[in-house]
Amino acid sequence: MPDLKAFSLEGKTALVTGASRGIGAAIAHGFASAGATVFGISRSGTAPEGVAAIACNLSDDAAIRRAFDEISQQSGRLDVLVNAAGISLPGGTRDELQRFRDTLATDLTGVYATILAAYPLMRKASGGSIINVTSINSIRGFPGNPGYVAAKAGLAGLTRALATDYAGDGIRVNALAPGYVATEMTAASFADPAMHEDRRRHTMLGRWGNPDDLVGAAIFLASSASAYVTGQELFVDGGWTTKGLAINSDRKP
Repeated sequence: MPDLKAFSLEGKTALVTGASRGIGAAIAHGFASAGATVFGISRSGTAPEGVAAIACNLSDDAAIRRAFDEISQQSGRLDVLVNAAGISLPGGTRDELQRFRDTLATDLTGVYATILAAYPLMRKASGGSIINVTSINSIRGFPGNPGYVAAKAGLAGLTRALATDYAGDGIRVNALAPGYVATEMTAASFADPAMHEDRRRHTMLGRWGNPDDLVGAAIFLASSASAYVTGQELFVDGGWTTKGLAINSDRKP
């Protein structure tokens, strides 16, 4: 019989960025339910009930340092970091190069700045788990948003690089890659009947994801149940990235 206590987060301190909504909020709430003390960073400074909220703009290095000073004062340690914050900027309303730079500033550079700020606390705790939320965009080409695709592919590469660099400190680094999940970021395509159906049919499971679909995988990667897992990208996408000439999800065997 497997020891299910390995999935517990009791006694662990976790930080989730992007905790005010969507995937970040679901993971922060899930971690708290699994027993962790959870801090949640967001631009708005809001987080689910049971999560200590901290306002922080991840494109502002000074704001990141202040946030971690607060965590250090309140907890003194950090066992788990989830980088779920991200932006996807609309095209056609700004200079394309600036759009690209702005996206990478939050979705890639901001993540690395957060990891660097977390590293001393995680090393002090004699190890831990870093989980970077990437996307199916990390390995697939999608139209109209090159900055977002580049940032997520870069974040997957950063995950592998830091898994190598931090292994000696007992810090595991993995990525969690969602498919199309119904959040505020995807609201326009979710509400459009044709786009909604196109994305639904592209999965094997025949449905969009919801934020709670990511929680179990995040708890696994955060907990000692995944003690021998590092440098990996776990896709939670309803089969999107694997589907080739798979049977139509509407057909019954």
